[in-house]
Amino acid sequence: MNLPLIPAPEQNLQLAGPMEELHTSATSFRLRRFLLFLPKFWWVPALTLAIGIVLAGVYIYFKEPAFVSRASMWQTLKLRLPEGGVFSDDMQNYMQNYAATLSGFLQSKTLQQSAIAILKSSTNSASIKIGKDGEPLPVAISVAGNAKSEMYVIQAVSSDPWFTRTYLDAVMQAYLDYMKTVRAQVSGETLASLSDQMQKWERELKAGQDALLAFQRTNNLAILQEEATVAGSYLTKLKTQLSDLQLDARLLEAATNNPDLLASGTVADTSGAGSASATGPSAQQQSSRNEIALLKLQREKLSKYLRPKHPKIVKLDADIEHAEQLQAIYQRQDREQLAATCQANELKTENVLASIKEWEAKVVAANATIAEAERLKLDVQRTQGVYDRLQLMVQNVGISRNIDQESLAILEPASPTIRSYSKEKTGLVLAIFGGLAAGLGIVFLIAIRDDRFTSVTEVSSSLSDPVVGLLPEVGRNEQSVIPLLKLNDPRHVYAESYRSLRSALLFQSTEGGERPKLLLITSAMPGEGKSTVAANLAHTLALSGSRVLLVDADLRKGHLHRLLGMHRAPGLAELLNQTCTPEHVMQKDAQLNLTFIGSGDINSGNPGDLFLISALDQILARWRQDFDYVLIDSSPLFAADDASCLAPKVDGTLFVVRNQRSGARAVREALDLLAQRQARVLGVVFNGANTTSRSYYYYKYADYHHPKPET
Repeated sequence: MNLPLIPAPEQNLQLAGPMEELHTSATSFRLRRFLLFLPKFWWVPALTLAIGIVLAGVYIYFKEPAFVSRASMWQTLKLRLPEGGVFSDDMQNYMQNYAATLSGFLQSKTLQQSAIAILKSSTNSASIKIGKDGEPLPVAISVAGNAKSEMYVIQAVSSDPWFTRTYLDAVMQAYLDYMKTVRAQVSGETLASLSDQMQKWERELKAGQDALLAFQRTNNLAILQEEATVAGSYLTKLKTQLSDLQLDARLLEAATNNPDLLASGTVADTSGAGSASATGPSAQQQSSRNEIALLKLQREKLSKYLRPKHPKIVKLDADIEHAEQLQAIYQRQDREQLAATCQANELKTENVLASIKEWEAKVVAANATIAEAERLKLDVQRTQGVYDRLQLMVQNVGISRNIDQESLAILEPASPTIRSYSKEKTGLVLAIFGGLAAGLGIVFLIAIRDDRFTSVTEVSSSLSDPVVGLLPEVGRNEQSVIPLLKLNDPRHVYAESYRSLRSALLFQSTEGGERPKLLLITSAMPGEGKSTVAANLAHTLALSGSRVLLVDADLRKGHLHRLLGMHRAPGLAELLNQTCTPEHVMQKDAQLNLTFIGSGDINSGNPGDLFLISALDQILARWRQDFDYVLIDSSPLFAADDASCLAPKVDGTLFVVRNQRSGARAVREALDLLAQRQARVLGVVFNGANTTSRSYYYYKYADYHHPKPET
């Protein structure tokens, strides 16, 4: 179980050492590491920059020079004919709106060949520059302009100044010639197609006219129309007559089929004429009145919507009048007369129906003949209209072929060529930025992949154990050894950092309320400064008046005796082998209250086995009684198994990590190993902190440590 030396941050107490915010974003963390690694690996961007500049120089040296010539073309004015004889095509309009299309058109293989042909015809063929591939020297063409501009700037670039200028003039002329040729070709094809269509429709027109003429020869249309009119009028008259006869028939039927009238007739034959005249006429009159009433009712309904002079109203008035006249006539007739009248009416009705059928056939035949004549006329008119339109289109296309309607014209010919350094400048800039970017990228990858701690923030965020001490980096002497602390040491920042670590130990309590006395100081790898930390911490504790025992438990490569200026043997090895008494192995330092035990001499065997004997427990128990603090400096965890054997037997372990040397993965594995051995880790000591960092603000105020005398 890990025992924290410092209260948690949420208790609003400060940790020993400069602690930054623990919840730093991943982006700022990577940037901070990158800025820390950049001064160390500054030569990487410098090297990649130099390589980029060298490559750019090689590129510029071997690159062929570029010469530029410019010309301009503009959209010319057009003569618009009232007949519409203006040549137009979609591709031309597209080129007017997009300069990129014109640029691609000028660089096409067809125009290149045409331009070379123009140059050969106007100059000597030997003057045309030939490239390495045996073809004419390539010339890059670009067009600048937009849809709202009427002028396009055309630029040609190649490695030969004379050829660039002459080629630009030739390619513009080739474009104009090509457009004229295409126009003539398209106009010719269109004219031929229109001529074929016109001939086809001309034949159809002649055939239609011949059919109409032949029909008119066999049919007199004027007489047919007159006969149709007369037949229609007569047919209308017959239908009116039929309507009257049908009314008469209904009136006769009403008169003859009346039972009262028939009974009256019978009485008249047996009783005399007086009785017949008294009964018969009254029944006949009643039936006729019913028929007339129906006609009047029909007229009354129609009169609500039709005027009095409307043909239907007039016809009903005539029928009513006619029915009333017949009623008057039929009242004076007997049964035999009514029968004779009924027979005569039926005969007339049959004759009228026969006449109607005959005249309807004549009207239908006349109308069919007239309709056929109208159809033939409409066919001729339609064909004539199509033929006239084709004839007009042929005339317009013929006019367009003979009128120059170029949409573009040369405004300014090719200018004298000038040397262009744009690609060289672009290549140099890209080389500089590319070299720097590559170098910085390499440094960034190194910073990200290197998991060595570079700040206390990384230690706090990567490890679950608290940071109990922050020790700054100090200068070394001629033998590359950091001098130990002494009384009134002028390195006040260094000294105060150890005093802060001492305070963390003084106010630390273990289970049972006792301060830890037996302290093991170790690290994951060699070279992380654990021995120096143990020696200086022992001096600091001794200066405070505590009785301190410093033990060099690194039986393999212990060197604390060199830092203190004392002897290695006899030491801990002899004490564990019981070849020497405790009083003989203890050495006194010049510092009061400080006792030192060296590592001793090991002649054979595994030194780590000595930490497993029972005598070690007795020795530790005696040290606990005789001293206030016992600091044991052991070997690194990954160098030997000695520290992992000692850790469970002491009160606590201080784990030392070094700035820009200790790897996060190795430290975590070492702490996991201590946890597996049931060791109590009191905290982590961050050694070698950069005091020049902006985040380091502890103990920098020298006036508090070396105050000036008051005047």
